[in-house]
Amino acid sequence: MRFVIQRVSHANVTVDNNITGEINKGFLVLVGVSNEDSKEIADKMIKKLVNMRIFEDANGKTNLSLADVNGELLLVSQFTLYADCKKGNRPSFINAGGPELANALYEYIIDECRKSVEVVETGIFGADMKVELLNDGPFTIILDSNEL
Repeated sequence: MRFVIQRVSHANVTVDNNITGEINKGFLVLVGVSNEDSKEIADKMIKKLVNMRIFEDANGKTNLSLADVNGELLLVSQFTLYADCKKGNRPSFINAGGPELANALYEYIIDECRKSVEVVETGIFGADMKVELLNDGPFTIILDSNEL
């Protein structure tokens, strides 16, 4: 499982010209699922995500979590995080989780995040989404379950 976490001042996702999710200060998280992922792996990733301390404290140190700053989450499914570009110029996505597994784990991640984060917004799984954000920093972290 891979999360691309972007600290944002605000972000939104649009499907067919309708905003499906919108947040203020918080994290825009692109969520990639592989065929090898499970709820147990998702739990580790979620714990790391919601406790990530990348907001600045009074001394300018990145020492505060989402909870510390009343931050919000925008979770967007992103199978292309598993693009394999080793051969040729056209990426292969054979390592990305199949739609049934990926959607089930994406929904699980949303539900679990809502247990600890007050505002959790989302995109629509499998839709053609347009994502807008104002990256704060910019500050972007890549979490890979194989590295936890």
